[in-house]
Amino acid sequence: MTSKPFNDTFLKACRGEATEHVPVWYMRQAGRYQPEYRAIRAKYTFFEMNYIPEVCAEVTRLPVDQLGVDAAILFADIMTPLKPIGVDVNIESGIGPVIANPIESLADVQRLLDLEPETHVPYILESIKLLREQLSVPLIGFAGAPFTLASYMIEGGPSKHYHKTKAFMYTEPAAWQALMEKLGDLTITYLKAQIKAGAQAVQVFDSWVGALNDEDYREYITPVMTRIFQALKETGVPTIYFGIGAGHLLLDWNRLPVDVVGLDWRTSITTARNMGVTKTLQGNLDPTLLLAPWEKLEAKAKEILDEGTKQPGFIFNLGHGVFPDAKVETLQKLTAFIHSYKRDV
Repeated sequence: MTSKPFNDTFLKACRGEATEHVPVWYMRQAGRYQPEYRAIRAKYTFFEMNYIPEVCAEVTRLPVDQLGVDAAILFADIMTPLKPIGVDVNIESGIGPVIANPIESLADVQRLLDLEPETHVPYILESIKLLREQLSVPLIGFAGAPFTLASYMIEGGPSKHYHKTKAFMYTEPAAWQALMEKLGDLTITYLKAQIKAGAQAVQVFDSWVGALNDEDYREYITPVMTRIFQALKETGVPTIYFGIGAGHLLLDWNRLPVDVVGLDWRTSITTARNMGVTKTLQGNLDPTLLLAPWEKLEAKAKEILDEGTKQPGFIFNLGHGVFPDAKVETLQKLTAFIHSYKRDV
């Protein structure tokens, strides 16, 4: 059990409340840039690290202890709940998720099982319970959003253009609707189980939904995302929605019953506010700047902080995940800079 006082700065910012310092955490803050992570990863496959709660908890805690961030995010993958429902997925080094039985028809969708978290992913729930005993910062649970999960399930792996996914959406409306309903149910069930186990906030990763235009988003995606966030609202736990290259969808996101909108680095905080986004914002340093000279990184971080703190409701993060070339020392220095930041009056 941790003896440190609980740091709820992140949760306050999610709710749009004023905070004594700007809270910060980083997407993919547990990963290959850490020597300690690489040493653990050498002993286990990615999914094995998920399956052993003590290992999952150690990896999840590592960046909190090492960097001093204001939140932990559960170490898992958006593919984790797909394996037990009948998706033959493996994480292949240098590629990402590869699926051996892609979705091609309504029958393929109908063959998918319903997720039963206590039976299918008990290790995730055990990891959360263990972490709640160990952490002095909030624990973020997460899931992939239906479009992003569907894109992997239909393409069979990562894609640059999502042609198969969008073609399926346009040409197989009944199958697409069934898939969105199935994945919407899975997301709600999975995240509610994480919350019940102890997750204090949840983030929905819609990494690739920016491939859709705004009209298609409203027709094919808004209904399921509204249903997901409405269902999660009943829990009272803050919710976050994040995608890449989705600046054109921000006003649609602002209308969803979600608490926090995550920005990638392409859309500035000022631009989002000027568009009319009123929710708490999270973001949005370009991860590549972690490789830049400190003066350049510091200047951009200060610019983001100046923009983000013009009103309450701001969480500093990257505009995408930490990548393997980043240095632990750079993230430590950045975290300390964010925590010491005081807005010029």
